[in-house]
Amino acid sequence: MTDSPLDLIGFDTLLSDEERATRDRVRGYVDAELRPHIAEWFEAGVFPTEIVRPMGELGLLGMHLEGYGCAGRSAVEYGLAAAELEAGDSGLRTFVSVQGSLAMTAIHTFGSEEQKRQWLPRMARGESIGCFGLTEPEAGSDPASMRTHARRDGDDWVITGSKRWIGLASIADIAVIWAQTDGGIRGFLVPTDSAGFVATPIGQKLSMRASVQCDIALDEVRVPASAQLPGAEGLRGPFTCLNQARYGIVWGVMGAALDSYRAALSYVQRREVFGKPIAAYQLTQQKLVDMALEIDKGFLLALQLGRLKDSGLLQPHQISVGKLNNARVAIDIAREARTMLGGNGVTLEHSPLRHANNLESVRTYEGTDEVHTLVLGSAITGIPAFR
Repeated sequence: MTDSPLDLIGFDTLLSDEERATRDRVRGYVDAELRPHIAEWFEAGVFPTEIVRPMGELGLLGMHLEGYGCAGRSAVEYGLAAAELEAGDSGLRTFVSVQGSLAMTAIHTFGSEEQKRQWLPRMARGESIGCFGLTEPEAGSDPASMRTHARRDGDDWVITGSKRWIGLASIADIAVIWAQTDGGIRGFLVPTDSAGFVATPIGQKLSMRASVQCDIALDEVRVPASAQLPGAEGLRGPFTCLNQARYGIVWGVMGAALDSYRAALSYVQRREVFGKPIAAYQLTQQKLVDMALEIDKGFLLALQLGRLKDSGLLQPHQISVGKLNNARVAIDIAREARTMLGGNGVTLEHSPLRHANNLESVRTYEGTDEVHTLVLGSAITGIPAFR
């Protein structure tokens, strides 16, 4: 077995030297700085804020964006980086996604020049952290029904409402908050030290433990008119950002699947039962083959979407193809890998069950299986089935 992500089909031959170099650089960082500590972070239920600035130095924060101190890398390079980060842990890749694909993309795409200059260079360096406040306690898959409201009061906006499952909110410096206004849904940049803004971490999680998700309460939070994102009108704003994040997930989950596969393969090659390695048994080999084939297909799908994205041809429903398929197969692979580790697989000494638990969250956020199924059903039939 080579060290290629897709040993069976020579996946590396489909990548440029620059793409492989980006992947290998991120892999080296994950192996040296993250992997030795992830079990400890997961068990303690903490997000390691000490990794933020090093990730900025590596160019991982907003790496797909151009200018303002961002790395300006290709979609494929961003995807490869996401896969390597999630091979470490979904929570660590989620940080990069929330910071870059959600918060920074919102500012880069819809912000004023002043907003971009104020926030993007600092966020790219990891000196400031952003969060993205869209989901609400009663408005997850249906963001159009959000209840958070912003009203004009003189030259200011006053925002009241609540958000839930907002990544990084308790450690963020700036929050992108989406709210209903008399003119429809709009986005606002809200400093998290604003009076009336309270972010409370959600505890007792069984998933994404090396990450932080929060409830946000907004009680008459006052911001100036200049806090509004001038280019964001309606749901096009948040959906543009969500599609960036969903694209990263297409790659990321396959990193978790690949790490689970490698953990299982290593274990069954050295663990003996009935006088020979577990890898010598037919049922074990069938599991390994089935897992490897799905990983091959998942990475090929991700690469195709990345090439389309870099060519400016990627369509929203195609992102749903990747998110639905790859999240679904990744969690199956992680669970199957756990079975191959026997009882030892339920400890944090091994990664598959940790990945499987994390993937329960990844499979749910940025669009559930059901939502992406209906997106594709509409694309196939021409009949929207959401209502």
